[in-house]
Amino acid sequence: MTFSLLFAGGGTGGHVFPLVAVAQAVRAQRSDVEIVFVGTARGMETRILGKQGERLELLDILPIKGGGVRGAVRGVMRAAGSLPAAHRLVSEIRPRAVLSIGGYAAGPVSLAARARGIPLALLEPNSVLGLANLLVAPLARRAYLAFPQAERWFRRSVVRQTGVPLRSGFSPRAYDPAPDELRILVLGGSQGAITLNRNVPDAVGLARRSASTRVRVVHQSGQDRVQEVQEAYERAGAREAADVVPFIDDVPSALAAADLVIQRAGASALAETCAIGRPSLLVPYPFAAGDHQLHNARALERAGAAVCIPSDDASAEVLAGHIVRLAQDGEGRKRMAEAARTHGRPEAAATIAGDLLDLAEVL
Repeated sequence: MTFSLLFAGGGTGGHVFPLVAVAQAVRAQRSDVEIVFVGTARGMETRILGKQGERLELLDILPIKGGGVRGAVRGVMRAAGSLPAAHRLVSEIRPRAVLSIGGYAAGPVSLAARARGIPLALLEPNSVLGLANLLVAPLARRAYLAFPQAERWFRRSVVRQTGVPLRSGFSPRAYDPAPDELRILVLGGSQGAITLNRNVPDAVGLARRSASTRVRVVHQSGQDRVQEVQEAYERAGAREAADVVPFIDDVPSALAAADLVIQRAGASALAETCAIGRPSLLVPYPFAAGDHQLHNARALERAGAAVCIPSDDASAEVLAGHIVRLAQDGEGRKRMAEAARTHGRPEAAATIAGDLLDLAEVL
């Protein structure tokens, strides 16, 4: 007999892809499961899950953070107003367990689930909890974490240090860079990154004029930024070296083809890079909750897997200096790749799936 699980959350790719990874792993263990995702129409979940044919239920919720005091008040009121809809949805689906990763829709669904006695599991990929997970942390029966720093918000008995769940395809790949070319992958997240879009083209132009190694770039700019980033490479004299794309669906292959990754420091993106095993220049998003991206990046830098460049310091000149240095140090890049690989947790999704099924009492 088929049973249901409900996966709540979204907003960015970093919230959606870990849920997709756990869903894949659950289905690999049980073929008699229906997984229902809950999100909002404003998030990346509509694009990502729609392409994959997943069932997605939408709640009408505004962001609570951002937009000033009025925006926050509207968000709180809209979230409170969505509680009846969340209760109706949970009543209709009757899930055996709920997995929440945070995001606008996660709070009401988590509260509705616990009000009905349904086990709640939280997935927190970052070192600092987001608002939705923070509010419902005391209600959790499981907390799947990637950083020890996040443990302080939970009862010890519910914590599982699993790492960030990754979709299939994220597994170690040999690092064998060409001796005469540096292939750079720029990942700004599902919505792009303004600092990277603005400064990396100029950095690549400077590096191409300074380095003896050829530099080529695949630059993921975000959905509405392709033309302006292409024009930035044109002004930098590097247009022929850059392939600018709005979004990358096959991230494992893109990472495997790269010699160096330049990206933000969200936990999901870092977990993917480490699972493949690639060196990286990390420019943490400076407004992340609790500055968790900076903490994430510093941890990888201490491990020898990355270079952390705070956003205020990430000028074109600074980025170009690191690109030129790493282009000329193939052995150093290989050491960084190996250090990244040792931090990869490609088994995280399967581990979480098994424990979640146990929590749902269907094993």
